[in-house]
Amino acid sequence: MSTLLIFFSVSLFLFSRSQSAVFTVDLGSESLKVAVVNLKPGQIPISIAINEMSKRKSPALVSFNSGDRLLAEEAAGLVARYPQNVFSHIRDLIGKPYDFATRFLDSMYLPFEVKQDSRGAVSFKVDSENGTVYYSPEELVAMVLSYAVNLAEFHSKVPIKDAVLTVPPYFGQSERKGIIQAAKLAGINVLSLINEHSGAALQYGIDKDFWNETRHVVFYDMGAGTTYAALVYFSAYQSKEHGKPVWINQFQVKDVRWNPELGGQNMELRLVEYFADEFNAQVGNGIDIRKFPKAMAKLKKQVKRTKEILSANTAAPISVESLHGDIDFRSTITREKFEELCEDIWEKSLLPVKEVIENSGLSVDQIYAVELIGGATRVPKLQAKLQEFIGRKELDRHLDADEAIVLGASLHAANISDGIKLNRKLGMVDGSLYGFVYELNGPDIVKDESSKQLLVPRMKKLPSKMFRSINHNKDFEVSLAYESENQLPPGVASPQIAQYQISGLTNASEKYSSRNLSSPIKANIHFSLSRSGVLSLDRADAVVETMEWVEVPKKNLTIENSIISSNSSNEAGATNSSEESNENLQTDSGTSDTPNNSTEEQAATEPLTERKLKKRTFRVPLKIVEKITGPGVSLSNEFLAEAKGKLEALDKKDAERKRTAELKNDLEGYIYTTKEKIETLEEFEKVSTAEERQSFVEKLDQVQDWLYMDGEDANADEFQERLDTLKAVGDPIFFRLKELTARPVAVELTHKYLDELKQIVEEWKANKSWIPKERVDEVVDDAKKLKGWLDEKETEQKKTSEFSTPVFTSEEVYLKVFDLKNKVASCNRIPKPKPKVQKPTKNETKSSEQKTDNSSSSSNDSSSPSDQSTNDSNSSSDETVDKQPETRDEL
Repeated sequence: MSTLLIFFSVSLFLFSRSQSAVFTVDLGSESLKVAVVNLKPGQIPISIAINEMSKRKSPALVSFNSGDRLLAEEAAGLVARYPQNVFSHIRDLIGKPYDFATRFLDSMYLPFEVKQDSRGAVSFKVDSENGTVYYSPEELVAMVLSYAVNLAEFHSKVPIKDAVLTVPPYFGQSERKGIIQAAKLAGINVLSLINEHSGAALQYGIDKDFWNETRHVVFYDMGAGTTYAALVYFSAYQSKEHGKPVWINQFQVKDVRWNPELGGQNMELRLVEYFADEFNAQVGNGIDIRKFPKAMAKLKKQVKRTKEILSANTAAPISVESLHGDIDFRSTITREKFEELCEDIWEKSLLPVKEVIENSGLSVDQIYAVELIGGATRVPKLQAKLQEFIGRKELDRHLDADEAIVLGASLHAANISDGIKLNRKLGMVDGSLYGFVYELNGPDIVKDESSKQLLVPRMKKLPSKMFRSINHNKDFEVSLAYESENQLPPGVASPQIAQYQISGLTNASEKYSSRNLSSPIKANIHFSLSRSGVLSLDRADAVVETMEWVEVPKKNLTIENSIISSNSSNEAGATNSSEESNENLQTDSGTSDTPNNSTEEQAATEPLTERKLKKRTFRVPLKIVEKITGPGVSLSNEFLAEAKGKLEALDKKDAERKRTAELKNDLEGYIYTTKEKIETLEEFEKVSTAEERQSFVEKLDQVQDWLYMDGEDANADEFQERLDTLKAVGDPIFFRLKELTARPVAVELTHKYLDELKQIVEEWKANKSWIPKERVDEVVDDAKKLKGWLDEKETEQKKTSEFSTPVFTSEEVYLKVFDLKNKVASCNRIPKPKPKVQKPTKNETKSSEQKTDNSSSSSNDSSSPSDQSTNDSNSSSDETVDKQPETRDEL
């Protein structure tokens, strides 16, 4: 049974107390999607955050160029020109050894300058204003996640820090920890990681009911770089809510199989190789375009478009301007040729589906649906191969291939966040995609089956807690490792994931060895498998059990104790009972001629407690120190602090760069629009003198010249200063220009309302006589004052030049009218008084009292059953008891 309940309905939410928001990031190899759960009024509860290009997904790119850092769409514009400075596929390099990372980068024709860091992982070289800087994959991913935070906050209009991040199922311990650390660097509080297939299953099942059926559904996902198939079982169980039976839907992930090195980019690379060979043949002279990073970046960019065209057409062109050495490249390819180039890929793509069904023991006919997600599943040949395997004419595409995962993960985020609950239930049970073993090492630990055991079987439910008890009395080590060396995460060479030194057990054993131990000292080790799929050793305790003499109350009272108790009691009944008990005991024993008084004297000296051996348990916390090296080691606190400082400096610089660009655009736009208005608007001449306009145009020209010469490298403050200078001259003119038309309109509307007000007052007098006269008079007086003020100001304005500041403004007029309207509305809200009730005369009052007396007398003579029962109970308790059965029979 699941402990996770998702509450959802398409548009109906239960609002939280704090109206908080959370977001979800689906971070892929090439792109990312961001979804927001927001309870702010006027917002869609769950929605996709749109980027600055109005797109629903963004490139997962980081670029450094000319001292500036660019992210996502801005970085994508530099790929063809500066491929060595635009970092991509960085998610797939977290937690990977250096050798694996370099082989991967070479296979993708990514010309990054990298080196091996102290962990044995890869780091990326960046030339900055302050010299060469190296960034870890975690730092680069943190920059991408910072971009995601900004998208979410801009979309929701509220600050957000809580998030759920998706990860592919094959991610191991180092990758999952690395993603969490990257999020921490980005200032994100990770509520949980969620496997991509679970997000898709949530989105699939949230609007369905399974109370009358069960389903086995395979979710097949081929993205840019990876492929997997997940078998999910949907069902329902019956529970009670508010005393009523209800059906609760749930799903359980049964199995997942994957190929982490197969995806849409493999198809693209086949096209890249094909067109590279074609271009080399056209150019000749032994030129190999593969040796030129810029040319390969251009070719890869166009190949991606060509592949997308082939998904909808039987042929597609490719055109690359100045591919290499000012030589243009143009060609075409048919879908048939493309499918031929990828012949082995089609067979490999079926393996995850075949494996997950075969291992389940189910037949293909027992699979309710094979849902396709991931951008590469749009390729027609892939769909045809899947149709052929499952023997169906139609594939299941009920989910959005790009957004199903991030939207489903948002349901999970809403459920586990504070204060947000959705109102439809769907239980989720996911499991660990790897099995784990633990091994003990240390003095006097015999290497046998007990020293190395399975701790977490594959597909064990997330989250879970485990503990192991070890009979040992010396410090020791605990190692955690993947269960099978043949099933390791991609790039991982060693199965070991963590090593812990447990200390303090030796000292505890020496301290308590002199005690009367009831059993050998042992150590309890507590493990947890988090909701994110991260395995950890949480704590360890030394358990010491001793037998010690302690004073305890006597459980069975003796004869003497009973007599003492009876003498100390003030109740006669209790005394008699004790005496009877004593007599019975004496008779049973067959002896006792001892007088009572001598027994009492002996009992007075008898103690009420006794000494007994009792087991006591002591738990001594043990010290845990993690000892592990290699690419999978977590970043140190010192490294994280330093990285945090670097990222904050970059964020600050980015913000200043954007502010500078915005102010420069504002200044440039102000100059152009102002000049256009001066030249085209005839009204401009009515509100400004020729000298004023000429002087203003000269100032605009001066700033424009500065903008395109000395202002090229100016900072934000300089642009702001010049914009403020121009507005100081232009704002008064533009204000007069606005008032030239706005003020007459306000005056006209006011006069019209004053005429209407006369009719309103007349209607009050005719139909609402209850409105106090002083309130009506107040409204009439205010209307007269407004008209008088308006006439006075209009007269003054006619005497004032339009080149001067207006005597009065449209805003002043509207404010006075609004005040008057509020008073009118207040009068209209005065309710009509209720009619007064006529008081009875003295004769009517006396008649009423007589009727009341007669009624009371009659009531006393013939009491109701309940009254009679009450009276009876007051007079005689026996009578009441007799009447109770009769009352029950009547009821």
